[in-house]
Amino acid sequence: MAKLIYVTNVSLDGYIEDERGDFNLFPVDDEVFVCYTDIVRSAGTFLYGRRQYEAMAVWETNDALAAQSDLTADFANAWQAASKVVYSGSLSSASTADTTVERRFDPGAVKEMKATANSDLTIGGANLATQAFKAGLVDECQLFVLPVAVGGGKPGLPTGMRTDLDLVDERRFRNGVVHLRYRPREQGATARSAQ
Repeated sequence: MAKLIYVTNVSLDGYIEDERGDFNLFPVDDEVFVCYTDIVRSAGTFLYGRRQYEAMAVWETNDALAAQSDLTADFANAWQAASKVVYSGSLSSASTADTTVERRFDPGAVKEMKATANSDLTIGGANLATQAFKAGLVDECQLFVLPVAVGGGKPGLPTGMRTDLDLVDERRFRNGVVHLRYRPREQGATARSAQ
């Protein structure tokens, strides 16, 4: 069975975007970019919320990005090679090839995708990842922790629930970014009791 991997950048204080909605928190250097490309290349399917999809679709719709360097060309090729599923109630069609738009997140359908996939799936977007965590579908969580604190914004990990994680790997980059890989200790998560 393929794994469902949540991959995201987070600030040191745990946010994927600041209070203004900006998610360009830190410039990424070549060493980190190569690591991102390796993750993208290893996945056969990307599951995205609408905002995350629109941010990533430029790797297929904007040829100038791939033309910037060999590294960006490699990333664009890896991104375009995978299938994409976008969960959105407002997106009418996709702007990229091999992309399906679904109106709602269906845990059963994702479970079936995991069972039949030949390679791992990644999930992007905090809201979508929260649904996958709540359904017990996330097999691994990969965080790129950026050396910046933004003081507030959108949390990178689910709120209102507890998920115990075991650290399985870490990598430090020269620019201060740390790549952390975790696995949920138990499949699924336990919602905190209301107080």
